[in-house]
Amino acid sequence: MPRKPAYDRDALIAQARDIFWRHGWAGTSLKDLERELKLKPGSFYAAFGSKDALYAMALERYTQDGVARLTALAEDIGPLAALKTQPQIVIDSSQTPVQACMLAKTFAELQARDHQLAQKASRHMAEMKQCFATLFRQAQQAREIGPDHDPERLAARYQSDLLGLRLSAERSDVNAKEIAADIAADLDQL
Repeated sequence: MPRKPAYDRDALIAQARDIFWRHGWAGTSLKDLERELKLKPGSFYAAFGSKDALYAMALERYTQDGVARLTALAEDIGPLAALKTQPQIVIDSSQTPVQACMLAKTFAELQARDHQLAQKASRHMAEMKQCFATLFRQAQQAREIGPDHDPERLAARYQSDLLGLRLSAERSDVNAKEIAADIAADLDQL
């Protein structure tokens, strides 16, 4: 009978997500992962298969967590209020390794290499955009925004605004709080 692993796989994926998010794919070596996750090479391969497989799991986790948080917020305060609150959450998030979006960072880093993880990141960004579009549709159905707006187009613009906000939050010469407030205020104009 095989031994049960002495580690929490889900916790390791969350920890790896933060390592990859902070340092990127190229900036994180297998040795870094083994050291940070406190796994020997054999245990690492048994648990995850490869660095790329673990990175894919980390991207999946990042996306699932983001969709779940936003969906729960929308259930609590309503779809438009959730969309208006999200920019402030993005810049106030002191629990994240960096402000920039892990999906966008991955896509930017690996797309030129035609790496499969860039395509995965792109699919996850599309999943996030669909979450935004769903909330815009719900806001439209609740008559919080006008019926003449295309939820898909609003979602694409909103995602673009959030990605820019996340990058701006990394800079010391930009007041990200003001930008977050502007993004939220723009939603009131719909």
